[in-house]
Amino acid sequence: MAHTLGLTQPANIELPKISFAAKEIDVAEWKGDLLAVGVSEKDMTKDENSKFQNPILKKLDGLLGGLLAEASFEEDFTGKAGQSLVHRLPGLGSKRVGLFGLGQSASSPAAFHGLGEAVAAAAKTAQASGVAVILASSECPSAMSKGNTAAAIVSGTVLGLYEDNRYKSESKKPQLKSLDILGLGTGPEIEKKIKYAEVVSCAIIFGRELVNSPANVLTPAALAAEASKIASLYSDVLSANILTEEQCRELKMGSYLGVAAASANPPHFIHLCYKPPSGPVKTKLALVGKGLTFDSGGYNIKTGPGCSIETMKADMGGSAAVFGAAKALGQIKPSGVEVHFIVASCENMISGKGMRPGDIVTASNGKTIEIVDLATLTGACVVALGPSIAGIFTPNDDLAKELFQASEASGEKFWRMPLEESYWESMKSGVADMVNTGGRQGGAINAALFLKQFVDEKVKWMHIDMAGPVLNDKKHVATGFGISTLVEWVLKNSSS
Repeated sequence: MAHTLGLTQPANIELPKISFAAKEIDVAEWKGDLLAVGVSEKDMTKDENSKFQNPILKKLDGLLGGLLAEASFEEDFTGKAGQSLVHRLPGLGSKRVGLFGLGQSASSPAAFHGLGEAVAAAAKTAQASGVAVILASSECPSAMSKGNTAAAIVSGTVLGLYEDNRYKSESKKPQLKSLDILGLGTGPEIEKKIKYAEVVSCAIIFGRELVNSPANVLTPAALAAEASKIASLYSDVLSANILTEEQCRELKMGSYLGVAAASANPPHFIHLCYKPPSGPVKTKLALVGKGLTFDSGGYNIKTGPGCSIETMKADMGGSAAVFGAAKALGQIKPSGVEVHFIVASCENMISGKGMRPGDIVTASNGKTIEIVDLATLTGACVVALGPSIAGIFTPNDDLAKELFQASEASGEKFWRMPLEESYWESMKSGVADMVNTGGRQGGAINAALFLKQFVDEKVKWMHIDMAGPVLNDKKHVATGFGISTLVEWVLKNSSS
């Protein structure tokens, strides 16, 4: 590793191994630490005698001598999303029984993902080893199969249980060892969905760890090493090619090298390639991730309210999404599709050899760029869409439709933004082909228009601005955003 500070290295903490299973067991006969029941507001309807009408809740309440209905009334549990009620009650094979609110009606992967997260939190509190999840309403929403519902619960549980403690001197290990999903069926199809959810969730955790790692640890060289590890781990379908600074100079990557010029850590241009283990390739795709391991803003250093310089280690969130997707696809091994994962990794720092405002750099496609602001892209999309929604920019309606279909399965939120060509006027330079940023207004659109200059007109392309959802503002940790949607998108373009 080139240049690190403070001798900090992450502790090697293994992910907890949880056994997931879909079972058909009578709810009264299941034995374990916590029986978690997902309930909607509709499920909480009671008759004139304050008794549950829902068959599963009615059965449980009967076995518990009416204590479940009594507790829900006393604690004003109505089934609203985010509500939970967990009690240690005698009368069941489980030590504890919990009700977890799904809202008016659970109709999306996000709702069941949230259920999994809530169950994980309850399992941590109770130090539960064995947990079962059952839905009070056994009928899945029309848009979701029982397998997809189970997958969303599993994903939520894995991610809800995970805490990134690699940089803490002390940490507690979760006790959860097994989670049974009751009432959603059994067999190869649901088992396949559960396995898929585990694979993607572990890839999301990998992406989170990349973004959470500080810039003194995750240098461009370290990011390249992580990419090489993925290729080595799944060498039957993945290969890696890492270009050095000198090779990038030979390829005339002037704008990339200009960003990297002030850093003591040399740039690494990373290219992973996925090829299916057998059969013909019908579709070729490319995922390009932004790989700024730290963005100081250069001589336009990020200062003042809203500059977010303390979170600029997350400027490689795009590369984390791309490599997370590569890790998952290396295990899933879809057929009929070739995927290229590309990240130009570097740091944007300050030194006597760095770029100055007014400098002109020449990109590998020959276009010249006048530097008026040294920050990379913009945070404007966060202002437009807030912290939870990513913006997408594409001139291709079919590609936008594909992305939205993938996001329906992943539960991640995207919004299509306009590519307003008239805004390009603000990006023109008097001495070069373009400047690297326009005015404050429409900053996210200007960034997309800038990127458009480097894409061949024959290529279908999309820019995803995920500056908002890459971090959880409340917990100050990475989310792993984008990985699940990218994997879904690749699979929709495969012949698997």
